Amino acid sequence: MARTFIGVGSNEGDRLACISRAIQMLAEAPGARVVQMATILETEPLGGPPQGPYLNTVIELETSLSPPELLEQLQAIERALGRAPSATRWAARPIDLDLLLYEGQVVREPGLDVPHPRLHERRFVLEPLAQLAPDVRHPGLGLTMAELLARLPAPEPAFWERF
Repeated sequence: MARTFIGVGSNEGDRLACISRAIQMLAEAPGARVVQMATILETEPLGGPPQGPYLNTVIELETSLSPPELLEQLQAIERALGRAPSATRWAARPIDLDLLLYEGQVVREPGLDVPHPRLHERRFVLEPLAQLAPDVRHPGLGLTMAELLARLPAPEPAFWERF
């Protein structure tokens, strides 16, 4: 079984219910076992049209599926939960499932890049990932998730924390 990490996000509809259902569907998928889930964070969207905030988390998954098979499973769950193809990049969506890491491998195939190409730039991915696996190394950069998170600029304080 390969140790993998999946980014889970939602900013449309009942966000928490969508995340819960996606994780349940992954847990029920043949050849997959959900090991643990990080804390759910609410984050502002990056790029794209104006839209509401996301709920984001990361799950650790053990799987006997290959990276392309796992991607196919993730996309099937997205479709089942109402995610429709969109010509607009980074548009609002009921569910977003990203294959972040797969057993320390680098995979470059059409439509599939592992590790996720922007994983090391995104606090909303690195915070929950470092919570689950701080010592896991990025297979392309060689740094741990905790080290990558520490390299990011400090987040803006919330409005009420400024006073």
